[in-house]
Amino acid sequence: MTPMTTRGENPKTLEPAADRATSARPTAKRAIVGRLSWGLADQAVCSMTNFAVGIYVAHSLGLVSFGVFSLAWVTYGVVLSVSRGLATDPLMVRFSGVSVASWREAAARSSGTALGVGVTIGAVCVAVGLGLGGSVGSAFACLGVVLPGLLLQDAWRFSFFAAGSGRKAFLNDLLGGIALIPAMVVAARVGSVAAFVLAWGTAAAVAAGYGCFQSGIRPRLTQVREWLREHRDLGYRYLVENVGVSGAAQLRAYGLGLLVGVSAVGVVRGAELLLGPFLAVLMGLSLVTVAEAARVLRRAPHRLGRFCFLLGGGQAVGALLWGAALLLVPDRAGELVLGDVWHSASALIVPATLGVAGASLGVGAAAGLRALAAARRSLRCQLFASACYVSGGLGGAAVAGTVGSAWGVAAATVSSSVVWWLQLRSALREHHQNSIREVRTS
Repeated sequence: MTPMTTRGENPKTLEPAADRATSARPTAKRAIVGRLSWGLADQAVCSMTNFAVGIYVAHSLGLVSFGVFSLAWVTYGVVLSVSRGLATDPLMVRFSGVSVASWREAAARSSGTALGVGVTIGAVCVAVGLGLGGSVGSAFACLGVVLPGLLLQDAWRFSFFAAGSGRKAFLNDLLGGIALIPAMVVAARVGSVAAFVLAWGTAAAVAAGYGCFQSGIRPRLTQVREWLREHRDLGYRYLVENVGVSGAAQLRAYGLGLLVGVSAVGVVRGAELLLGPFLAVLMGLSLVTVAEAARVLRRAPHRLGRFCFLLGGGQAVGALLWGAALLLVPDRAGELVLGDVWHSASALIVPATLGVAGASLGVGAAAGLRALAAARRSLRCQLFASACYVSGGLGGAAVAGTVGSAWGVAAATVSSSVVWWLQLRSALREHHQNSIREVRTS
């Protein structure tokens, strides 16, 4: 017999709590899979766009000019890390899964901060570029012009994923990729590094504008100072941490150019392009892993360590499988993709794969530390990892050129991943002890 219910009662409220919990689990899992899927789809678009830009520039300009373009690209990575540390990383940690009103207010101030970073550092890049002159100077000057649009596009990506609206981020970046096609055609006709930088940035500005349209939010430049003040406990540490990552890559690129030559920078970039499809998966997951780890921490804190282990271990295995597949690529196919860059870049496949696998292991622990808001621990880890990266990359270059640099970086990433996991273990233990104290005092 079915239980009788009184008028106005919902039969679902009479179900046992265990049954409700069991039925809720598939729904929660589907939601996580959905958010991860949009993250992968969005990053696939972005990585395909970046891959196409790299291939197109390598074929159009040759190895030396591709090296100049790569220097501008690496510099953009440093500026991007500044923007994320100050603007979008605090947003992801503190405003993932909150109410719509709270998210909109935070997104307006966060995107305004990203735009402000772009305007400020962009002006510096223009001044430096005009002072340098030549192809390198013009590339940096043009980078300064397009930085605001590039950073605002990236800010909308993280804002949408914080709200669980990955579909909007996907549409945003898809439009940017479509706009890049005619821009690249025009740049190829001009035939200069500066033209390609402008084309890349113009497409990003189109996507940034569409992000404003989709969200119905205007970036608030007037509240940048307030945002920085409210989140200075996270923002400035994440700033140093992120700059440590991209700054280490930039120091390695500049040092490699001085020790071996600018063409060596292009070779390293070529190896990164070969790993591009897997890196697309890695970056796509990174868009949502911090937000998902924060949700796991709120709902089931005891599962955070397992979540991070599966995340990092799965990505490391994927990197090794992708690297093994690259070793089977025939020279003709490689030359078709990278042209003259292929022969030099293919020699870096094994060390570059090991380096990405080592970094992937650390990504899982890093997501856990971010979710725990353990900014001091993650900062220490990142500074150690950056120091290892620079010393390994440049030390290897001094001993054995470009290949030695790649092996030095591989050793550095594997070593630093161990430190990430040790710090996560300590942070989880500390969080558990604090939770016990709160229960006893309440």
